[in-house]
Amino acid sequence: MPSGEETAELLTTVEPFSGLESRELEQVARVAVPRSFDRGEVIFREGDSGDTCYVVRSGSVSIRREHLDGRTLALAELRPGAIFGELSMLARETRSATAEALEPTALVAILSGDFRRVIRSSPDIALTMLEALANRVRRANERLLQQSFQTVAGRVASALLTQVSARQTEGAPDKHVLIRSTQAEIAQLAGTSRESASRFLATLEREGVVALGRGKVTVHEPEKLRGFIH
Repeated sequence: MPSGEETAELLTTVEPFSGLESRELEQVARVAVPRSFDRGEVIFREGDSGDTCYVVRSGSVSIRREHLDGRTLALAELRPGAIFGELSMLARETRSATAEALEPTALVAILSGDFRRVIRSSPDIALTMLEALANRVRRANERLLQQSFQTVAGRVASALLTQVSARQTEGAPDKHVLIRSTQAEIAQLAGTSRESASRFLATLEREGVVALGRGKVTVHEPEKLRGFIH
């Protein structure tokens, strides 16, 4: 079980907690609870009532939504240091997406009731959190706007680059970056069909930018992907 100091150190890397002072981080860390999930285990489902936010300590989590036409749309793959379900800290909400562990995953959970008690003792924490959450919403809107004007190639290239950046943060090299995702998962992250994503991935493979394997993609030349993003 992680210590309070270890949890506080993790929170220093996580927006919206990164702007808090050491004393405030320690207050939040004291109410944080460790949680663990196996591969394929659902953390919460779209439509569930929510009163807990989570920070990824290790492993990875898929965030996805069900489209009206029955398709599953992957919104993000979250890795260590990522936060999700954070709006539930400030108000009880219905989950807008499903969260599932992609591998054995350790999380830190913060219950709304516990966090509200921390805020009442230190109101400045709430102001810092609200500012950080507003910035996150603004950036998310900018990404959605940019994606709406991108071609299929641009969306798939962006999805791959996001995966590459996450792996490099964890120590992957500048080139030949292994991404353990299926083509269907990459298509979901790109917001396109599997067929369209597969055609573009095949083009990238012919050009030597990537190598495709069962349940994985190796990105040999990440910088070349930027040429497809408009």
